[in-house]
This record gives sequence, C-alpha cells and structure tokens, in this order.
Amino acid sequence: MTHIRLIAALVMAPVAIAAILLLPTEWMMMLAAIVFLLGLWEWFDLADIDEPLARTVLLLAHLALMVALVWASRSTMGFSFALFELMTLIGVVWWLLALAWLGRYRFASDHTTHARVFKLFAGVLATIPAWCALGWLHASDPSASALPGIPKGHFWLLTALMVVWAADSGAYFVGRHFGKHKLSPRISPNKTIEGLVGGMVAGVAVGVLMSLAAGATVEQLPVVSLVALVATLFSVVGDLFESLLKRHAGVKDSGHLIPGHGGVLDRLDGVLAALPAFALGKALMGL
Repeated sequence: MTHIRLIAALVMAPVAIAAILLLPTEWMMMLAAIVFLLGLWEWFDLADIDEPLARTVLLLAHLALMVALVWASRSTMGFSFALFELMTLIGVVWWLLALAWLGRYRFASDHTTHARVFKLFAGVLATIPAWCALGWLHASDPSASALPGIPKGHFWLLTALMVVWAADSGAYFVGRHFGKHKLSPRISPNKTIEGLVGGMVAGVAVGVLMSLAAGATVEQLPVVSLVALVATLFSVVGDLFESLLKRHAGVKDSGHLIPGHGGVLDRLDGVLAALPAFALGKALMGL
C-alpha cells in the first residue's frame, strides 16, 4: 500500500504544482472549485445523504455560492478580495469551534435529520472558506518571483499546500516507525503524538524553505515558522474531523478515487483547515 500511495503522490504532485504556479488565479480557482466540490460530494456521503438528487441539489447550491462570491467581488474598480478575506476569517473561527466537536465524540453521531443538518453546515464552513483562502493566497502578491513570469502569490499558495503535504507525510512516516502514544484513539487509532511532532517539524521546515521562493526575507523566517506551525496544527484538526465523520459513518475512507489514498476528501481534509489559517496568518503577520 505504501508503494501505491507513493506512486499516486508522484503522479498528482507535479500536476498540482504546475497548475498552482502557471495558471492565472481565475483558472486556478475554477480548477480548485472542481476538486473541492468532488470532496464535498464525498462529505455528503459521510453526512448520510444517500439520495442522488438531494446530493446534486446541495452540490449545485455550493457552486452557486462560489459563483455569487465571485460576482459580488467584481466592480468597475477591479476585483476585491474583501468577501474572500471575510470568509477566510469565518473558516478559521469554524475550525476552532470544531475542536469542541472533536471533544464530544457522540455529538451528531446518529443518522437523524438533526445530525445531517450539523454535518452539512460543517461542510459549508469547511469548503467555502478554504476555497476563498486559496484564491486570496494565489492573488496575494502579483509581483514577480525568482522564476520569470510567476507571481509571488502563486508561490505562497504552493507554500501553504506543501506545509500540509509535508506535515501529513512526516506524521505518517514518523508515526509508523516511532509512534507509541496515541493522539486520539477513539477518533483515529493510528495517529500518534510522535507522528504529530514529526508532522509539525516537517511542516515548519518545508514552509520556511518554500517561503524563500515566495519572497520572504531571512528576517521574516521566524514569523513564517509560526504561521506554518499554526497551519500544521489546523491541518491536524481537519484530519481528525474527517476521521470523526468516517467513524460516525462506519467507513475507512471517504471514497476510492485515488489509489492508496482513498477519496478526494481524504486528501483535502487537512488542506481545508490549513488554508484559512495560513492565509489569515500571512496577512496578519505582514508577509
């Protein structure tokens, strides 16, 4: 399974990196919307929405919200990311509240309408703010980077994503070889405290290295480290929350689209939580 997981990552990573660096923001956001909506489709399954018509209507409603945010941000003066910034803040607040949900394992664990409403609302707060944060990061700095023709903002988005990817890989390999103390055995039995530490170290290290390509100065690296650390911790919350949903649904993976990785949502869980945290942290710290 490790070899399949690695091969799939080697195929997906170059495509994702090329899209992030080379596509203009509007095209990047369109591509990201497709990926996020695929993950949301799997979220509906975890929320016990079985009817195809109901899932399709809900998916179209989320797409309409994305379109409405873009439409409302256009003006004669140009494109404003104010609404995207507000949604990013809402996303950060949501993931802080999600910690309370993680501490109450049985909450919304049944299969009633009550539980569905909470989980569907959580899907909105997880997906839309992350998508907004992605667009905000990608367009955050249009000035030229070290690579000709590639804006610094594109590198900042890549930095945020690579922090999550590095943290996930670091936690996986450190936890597998050195993990002894369970992080949250009831929600995710395979996650360990040792894996968490390994993921934090890997996420911060990669974040610092990537930020140099994004235009960060040596003096800014301590701040970058802090932002990367916070984003890494948020990614763990996102990962655990999806694990909680899967436990409630009684499934191992959110889907089977990606060999060795499960579903799309299994690859997005940490990203959904980390992107708002990274984007807001970058803005607050003046990076």
